[in-house]
Amino acid sequence: MGSSSVRLTDSLIEKFSNYNDEHGLPNLAISGVKPIDTWVLRTNTTPVSFTSQPDYCSSMDWPIIHKRTQLLLMPALLAAMFWLGLGLGLAAQAGPRVTVFAAASLKNALDEVAANFERTQGTSLSISYAGSSALARQIQYGAPAQIFISANSLWMDLLEDQAVLAPATRMNLAGNQLALIAGPGNDVSLEVKPGMDLIAALQGKRLAMALVEAVPAGIYGRQALISLGVWETVQPHIAQTDNVRAALRLVALGEAPLGIVYATDAFAEPRVRVLGMFPPGSHPPIVYPAALIKDGDTTTSRAFFQFLVGSEAQAIFRQHGFTPAGGPPHD
Repeated sequence: MGSSSVRLTDSLIEKFSNYNDEHGLPNLAISGVKPIDTWVLRTNTTPVSFTSQPDYCSSMDWPIIHKRTQLLLMPALLAAMFWLGLGLGLAAQAGPRVTVFAAASLKNALDEVAANFERTQGTSLSISYAGSSALARQIQYGAPAQIFISANSLWMDLLEDQAVLAPATRMNLAGNQLALIAGPGNDVSLEVKPGMDLIAALQGKRLAMALVEAVPAGIYGRQALISLGVWETVQPHIAQTDNVRAALRLVALGEAPLGIVYATDAFAEPRVRVLGMFPPGSHPPIVYPAALIKDGDTTTSRAFFQFLVGSEAQAIFRQHGFTPAGGPPHD
């Protein structure tokens, strides 16, 4: 797998191109088979939603836009995508809608929270899941998010420093742990401790991790491996993905024998086995800061934000294995 995020075949790229042509949609920067991030513009929601989840790449419901890993989306492109999504989705919208950008590792729990809110409040939610770094950059360049939930403080700090957040709304929503997992049929036994022999356990294959320089799960994982003294030896053997759920899928599908993911991801995927948890002291505390975006601060977005921090939503997060972390952002 190397260190690529998602690889698309020529035939799949051709399918997307044909789909876009048939529906009068633009094919922007479609490239060959290269290590890329994938950005999907949904045509059935308003405002436009962005994601980098590989699962969506097999769907023919949405056109696709590609970029290379280090390339930031330009403001003009974001504006064009937003207005396209707005025009395509206006007819389908019957009431207020709240757009949430959330770390991919929150999907199972947040989907349940959102369903409860929609059922009781009559407000529609549009949630885009991806790596926190990708989402923060999109918000930075004008993507129409109203609520942002990151998987670490650094990307929320970036937006706060640029005065993007609604004042006095930032708080820590939940916490998590970091797990080493093995895939189906892999009976390896390995204790997570200083000097552990990851190279032997990998048996010449790759360790799946989210991007170690950008995505929170990858950043935490890299810090933990450095702390345990094994980073230098295992670094050349890492398969990096654009979010933690993609790393989880590599292991669950047997494409990588081992991976480093959040504990909540591991417990939600029956095809993987937890070998052990990384010691809390081996990496900074894992917290999920949430905040309202200043330009998207409305009555309906505030209503959902308050629901997120309320007892009903917090109980759902706990049921999915998240730890309580409510309170000010720098506890």
